[in-house]
Amino acid sequence: MAFDGVTLQALKKEIDEKVLGARVDKIYQPSSSELVMGIRSLGKNYKLLFTANASNTKIHFTEQNFENPPSPPLFCMVMRKHLQSGKIIKTEQPLFDRIIVFYIESLNEMGDYTEKKLIFEIMGKHSNIILTDESDTILEAIRHVGRDISSVREILPGRKYTAPPSQSKRDPQSLGEEFYDIAENNKEEEISKILYKNYTGLSPRTANEICYRAGLSPTDHPLELESEKLDSLFKAFKKFFLFENFPKPALIFEKGGKCLDCVPFHPYHAEGAGYDIKSFSSMSEAVEVFYSKRDTSYRLNQKTADIKKLLSQNIERCMRKAQIQSKTLKDIENRDFLRLKGELLTANIYALKKGMESIDLQNFYSEKGESITIKLDPNKTPSENTQSYFKKYAKEKRTFEALQEQIVSNEQELNYLQSVLNCTENCTSEADVAQIRSELSSQGYVKEKKGKREMKKQSRSLPLSFTSSDGFTILVGKNNIQNDELTMKKAGPKDMWLHTKNIPGSHVIIFSEGGEIPDTTITEAAILAAYYSSGRGSSKIPVDYTLKKYVKKPAGAKPGFVIYETNKTALVVPDEEKVRTLEENNARKNNRASQ
Repeated sequence: MAFDGVTLQALKKEIDEKVLGARVDKIYQPSSSELVMGIRSLGKNYKLLFTANASNTKIHFTEQNFENPPSPPLFCMVMRKHLQSGKIIKTEQPLFDRIIVFYIESLNEMGDYTEKKLIFEIMGKHSNIILTDESDTILEAIRHVGRDISSVREILPGRKYTAPPSQSKRDPQSLGEEFYDIAENNKEEEISKILYKNYTGLSPRTANEICYRAGLSPTDHPLELESEKLDSLFKAFKKFFLFENFPKPALIFEKGGKCLDCVPFHPYHAEGAGYDIKSFSSMSEAVEVFYSKRDTSYRLNQKTADIKKLLSQNIERCMRKAQIQSKTLKDIENRDFLRLKGELLTANIYALKKGMESIDLQNFYSEKGESITIKLDPNKTPSENTQSYFKKYAKEKRTFEALQEQIVSNEQELNYLQSVLNCTENCTSEADVAQIRSELSSQGYVKEKKGKREMKKQSRSLPLSFTSSDGFTILVGKNNIQNDELTMKKAGPKDMWLHTKNIPGSHVIIFSEGGEIPDTTITEAAILAAYYSSGRGSSKIPVDYTLKKYVKKPAGAKPGFVIYETNKTALVVPDEEKVRTLEENNARKNNRASQ
C-alpha cells in the first residue's frame, strides 16, 4: 500500500469529523515506533494509532487492544506531560504532502494555556512522530536524528523543527496552466510518472486512476497525445482533486484472494483490469484490514526479537561444539592402533633397550604379518615406553566414551533449540510468545523475572484449529508446550499423530472421533505439518504419521520431544493456498455451530 497524500487526506477528513475539539484522554506507546492516543469526544472513546516503522507507516482509528510495556518509554512520558487532557484544535496537511499536524491546546506547569504541535511525518524509513511547542522548538521525537545520521536536518529535543527538504513538487490542489508546461518539458515520459513525480501526495496507483478516468493509458506519452487528450487528462486531474463524494475506501484483491492495495477512492482502473474490489464505509477500517496481518507480524517480531537472538546464539554454540566434537573424534580415530603398539612392545620387550628412538616389529595380528615402525622415547625404559602407549590408548578411549554422550546431548539440544526457533515463526498472539518464554525459562535459557507482577493476565494460548475437507478436526501445536499437551493429553489412542521427518516442526493431531480417517484428511494434515515446520520453503517434505498410541515421551525428555514407531511417511508440498482453504473450512464450521 502506498500511503500517499490522497490517503492521508481521507484519514484527515475522518479525524476532523470525529475528534476535532475533543480531549486527549490517554496516551500509550506499545512499541518503539507506535503511539496510541485515546480521545474522548461527545461521550465516545476513540483510539488513534500512529505507526512510524518503515514497513507500514500509517495513522488510523483502531479497535485493537495493545499490550504496553511495564514502564512507559521517555517519548510516551513527554507526550503525557504536554498533551494529556489537551484539546485538539485543528489539523493540517501542509502542501498536500504526507505530513499531518495536530494543533493541541493544553495547560502548562504554570496553569497557562499553550499550543503544542504533534507532527506525524509519513516518510518510509525516515518516518517520525515529533512534538513541538508554539515556537516550533522540538520537545521530543519518537526517533532522534542526529548530525551523524543527517547533516541536513537534525531532529533532537531543543532544536528548531524544520519541514523535510522540498522535492520541488507542486500542490495538486492548486493545479493550473503549469500542467501543460510540465507535460511539454517531459513529453517523452509516461504520463502517470509525470503526475506523481511533479505533484505532491500522489502514488503510482493514484496517478494510474487519474489516467484511467481521463480515458488514457498510464504508459502513454505527451508526445503521442493530441491536445484534446491532454485537455482530458487535465480536466480529470482537476476534477479528482475536487474530492466529490470523497472518500470511498476500497481494497483491491487479486482473483486468487490476495489483497494488493488499499485506496481512498473507487479504483475504476483496477475494476477494468479484472481485480476484485471490496468497499468500506470507513477509511480507518480499510487501512486496518489491509495492515492487520502485517501489524501482528511486526509486533510479534518485535516481541520475539530477543528470543530469536538468544536461540540463534545457542544454536551457533551447539554447532561450534559439534565441530569440535567431530574434530576430536577424527583425532582419536586411530586409538586402537595405540593399544596394538603397546601389545607389540609388551610381546617384544626383551628386544627393547633404553636409548632406542624406534623399533620395527612384526604385526602378528595381521594376516600379512607386515612390520610396524614404533617410535620410542630414548630417555625412557622399555617398560615406560610400553606403558605410555597403553596410557595414551586409555585416555583416548575415555575421551571417545565421553564424546558419545556429549554428541547425543548436543544433538538433542540443537534439535530442541531449532524446534523452539521454528515455534517463534508460528506465534499468532502475544500469549504464544509468553508461553515460549515460560518454556525457555523452565529449561534454564532465560531467567524468570521475579518480584514483578504481570500488569494483566495473558490470554490463554491455543493450538491452531483446522477442518479437513472430510469434516475432521485437525489441531496444530504452535510451540513445544502445546505439542506436548496435544500429543500426550488431548489426543486419544486412535487419533492420528503427524510430524515432519527429521525436521523441526509442529505436532499435528487428527481427531478420529471413533471413525476411520480418510487418506484425503491425512494428506491435508501432512500439508499442515509441512507448512508449520522449518522446511516450509522446500518443494517437498517427508511427513511421518502414525496412531497416537504408538507415540511415547521418554522420561526427562525436553518439551516437544517424543519417540514413535510403526509409522508411515507421506511426501507433501507445504501449499499455503491449501492451508488457507482449511482455515476457511474451519471458519464455516464454527459459523454453523454458532447459528
